Amino acid sequence: MQSTYTEKDFILAYRAKQSDHRVIGLMSGTSLDGVDAVLVNIKTDIHAEIENIQLVEHYYLPYTDAIREKVAKLCRLDSARIDDLVYVHFGLSEWYAQAVLSLIKKAGCSAEEIDAICMHGQTVWHAPIPQDFPGPSGPIPVKGTLQLGSSAVVRERTGIPVVSDLRSADMAAGGEGAPLAPFTDFQLFGSPNEGRIIQNIGGIGNATVLPMRVGKAGVFAFDTGPGNMVMDAVVEIGTKGIHRYDPEGSIAEKGTVAEELVTLLMQDAYFQRTPPKSTGREVYGKNFTKDFLTLASSRGLSFEDSVATATAFTAESITRSYKDFVLPHFSIAKVLVCGGGALNPTLLHMIQQRLPEGIEVTTTNSYGVPDQAREAMAFAVMGHESLMGRPGNLPAVTGAKRPVVLGVVTL
Repeated sequence: MQSTYTEKDFILAYRAKQSDHRVIGLMSGTSLDGVDAVLVNIKTDIHAEIENIQLVEHYYLPYTDAIREKVAKLCRLDSARIDDLVYVHFGLSEWYAQAVLSLIKKAGCSAEEIDAICMHGQTVWHAPIPQDFPGPSGPIPVKGTLQLGSSAVVRERTGIPVVSDLRSADMAAGGEGAPLAPFTDFQLFGSPNEGRIIQNIGGIGNATVLPMRVGKAGVFAFDTGPGNMVMDAVVEIGTKGIHRYDPEGSIAEKGTVAEELVTLLMQDAYFQRTPPKSTGREVYGKNFTKDFLTLASSRGLSFEDSVATATAFTAESITRSYKDFVLPHFSIAKVLVCGGGALNPTLLHMIQQRLPEGIEVTTTNSYGVPDQAREAMAFAVMGHESLMGRPGNLPAVTGAKRPVVLGVVTL
């Protein structure tokens, strides 16, 4: 007999729960390195507002070379195929489900103890700049974003309800659908005593500005440009696939930065755009790296010099964005780095060198949030807020016309 349990029933039961909510967040980023799964405990007060967010457990499932290449092909116009898109959409779901089951096992609990999964999916194309699309009465400006991963498959494999498609509602309301993590950054890292920037360095870099003594409405965020994406590609090409990233910045440390080339790269149009703004692999992917290597070769740069220059380019794009869009308006004491870039001391040193004196560069790990867990935690919290019927976007960050409830529920 078919169940009559509805989405409304599930949401009402979720909201009525008196004890803490146990939610899993799933994130696979533009670096295409793997899946981060976190189990968080969200404690609420008598008004059902978030009082505390506790990381219970974190599990990382690295992509194999085969799955990484399948996804990477879908991020390039010259190699994306519709049949691959369909199979990867469903195939990645099996990876997400496995990450959830492994996380639950590691945490020593059961699926029945988990209230919901909040799944970001794998971004393969992000298009925040509107293009004219044929409409019933003439061209319509359209923008969009695509994250792969079937919530129905994850629900079927795990037995846990899933919140997914978390970016579309913000875009429908006129936003760029990114960045979304700042919503949670405020709750995890906001300080009444000092201004902070939370700098995620995954494939793409994004900054959340948390001025001291401001509420959620005062949070300011945007994508700073390429994070590890160009560096990783240069290393992979230069080592013929032996390395897919610069281990602890050891290659860049041996090279000499071509500052003239960094200056040239900073003329890219994205850096001139004022926030809110977002970008992705479609801008700083394979073609950008190819052009970078051509410029490096024409200047006689060695492999180590090329990696050092790519690293400096990321550092410069991050710090320049602060100088252009943040520091003229806010006092900042600390930059807390997370994502894969937090594991690259050469990059962190370059960021520190390029910042004005008095600003300290550290990591979110030093504040109790592991570098690789922050984004997955953010989406767990966003999913929770959606189930509570509360908006999870910040219009001042994404450019949306209004706050909106994010995501769809799969029972």
